[in-house]
Amino acid sequence: MPTITLDGIVKNYGGDQNAVEHLDLTIDDGDFMCLLGPSGCGKTTTVRMIAGLENITDGSITIGDTVVDEPRANRFVPPEKRDIGLVFQSYALWPHLTVADNVDYGLKLRKMPKAERAERVSQMTQKLGIAPYVDRYPAQLSGGQQQRVALARMLAVNPKLMLLDEPLSNLDSRLRLEMRAELKRIHDEFKATVVFVTHDQWEAMTLATRVAVMNQGVLQQVGSPMDIYDRPRNRFVANFLGVPPMNFIEMGEETPQRVYAARFLEAHGVPASAAGSVGVRPEALTVAQPDPSRPSGDLVLPGRIESVMPTGGSWTVEAAVGGQRVYATTLQRGSLQPGDEVELVAPAAQAHVFDTDDERVEVTA
Repeated sequence: MPTITLDGIVKNYGGDQNAVEHLDLTIDDGDFMCLLGPSGCGKTTTVRMIAGLENITDGSITIGDTVVDEPRANRFVPPEKRDIGLVFQSYALWPHLTVADNVDYGLKLRKMPKAERAERVSQMTQKLGIAPYVDRYPAQLSGGQQQRVALARMLAVNPKLMLLDEPLSNLDSRLRLEMRAELKRIHDEFKATVVFVTHDQWEAMTLATRVAVMNQGVLQQVGSPMDIYDRPRNRFVANFLGVPPMNFIEMGEETPQRVYAARFLEAHGVPASAAGSVGVRPEALTVAQPDPSRPSGDLVLPGRIESVMPTGGSWTVEAAVGGQRVYATTLQRGSLQPGDEVELVAPAAQAHVFDTDDERVEVTA
């Protein structure tokens, strides 16, 4: 499978702001790369440029050993010659063709012999669990079944590269869970290079071998899902990943909660004036009884419980710290009650410090 190299990619649609801004990204052979970010961040534009559905404004795209788009050298390889499989959010199935004919469509365009096509269609429909529906039309299928048909059609032509643009967003939560497992199995079985566009952090965390987080056309961070979650490079990445989202204490405001964060920073040799904010994820906080002898190296936020909310397998505790709401998650409610005076405690390794430019500051535990 090919390695994809995006070198200084720029995309501009004619306005003052670039849709994608000098993007450098390498997608390795066999990667399951998720492009993650909010709507309008440039992730779909990026995957469409890889596919050849959009021309780049500047930079170059290389797939394997072939430069497929480089405006300065007047090079452009059309989509049909890039050996790429595409699945879109809308599935784009032919409504007048049966499941079998939809899966066969790409094979027919490649002029594969009829017997080989029939065998390949049979293989793909069986692998994806849609063999019982080969004589049905798309309108007679559920959303999950249509998704499997779209995947079977793509996989039937055995592409070197699979591009998936939010293919699960039209499914309900149960089907999304099933299809995530299906996509993971397909990647493991076919050893394909996959680029997957999503705004859903859980899809990225559960599917990807690597995640590229984007915002306003700019690449923010690339790494394994847990690297990005545990060591976000900047405040945007820290805030975008996580449910409930990360709690932040603003260091530029004279508030009671700032005092607690300043004590933590000073204990680790970081001047409070050098920090723009201190963040901690809700699951990193332990809800404990006040303890004056607690070690100074921990981040300790004294507060009062406002509410204890069940979320199924865990509880979300809302506490007032100074004038700010801070959230913690716990697997055990215990005796926690609204009105209780508590301490929300996080070890130093679980606290995230960002400077006044919102960039990560390393803190020695």
